[in-house]
Amino acid sequence: MADILSNSKARRDYHILETFEAGIVLHGTEVKALRAGKGQISDAFARVEKEEVWLHNAHIDEYAFGNRQNHQPKAPRKLLLHKTEIRKLFGLAAVKGNALVPLAFYWKNGRVKVLLAVGSGKVQFDKREDMKKRDADRDLKRATMHRFKGKPTG
Repeated sequence: MADILSNSKARRDYHILETFEAGIVLHGTEVKALRAGKGQISDAFARVEKEEVWLHNAHIDEYAFGNRQNHQPKAPRKLLLHKTEIRKLFGLAAVKGNALVPLAFYWKNGRVKVLLAVGSGKVQFDKREDMKKRDADRDLKRATMHRFKGKPTG
């Protein structure tokens, strides 16, 4: 799975509870811009409205070689999910503190897919704990690499 766009802020700011794969409705110039890797989803979020899921604030740059019928960069885009998944998302998103955030856009069988996650917001304490754990893992890995580097094998 080669990501077209990824949301690095999502895993930092949210505890990921569940993920869903969704299709997305795009126009021709949006697909061409994504092929060029032009866009960002770090501020994007999804919302369930009238039994449909919409992606808001996802910025897909205008296609450089487009004409006057180019797309709007921050237009809301419809996500394609099954009815049961939409109902489940609605229930999970209705819980206070939960949000629907896109983790990545990627290609699957020639189509753009969105990895959509239900996340509960982290507080500052949780973020500090993650940083401490990451630093401890890095130090442990560094120590074990240094220990094995000087010994001859065999």
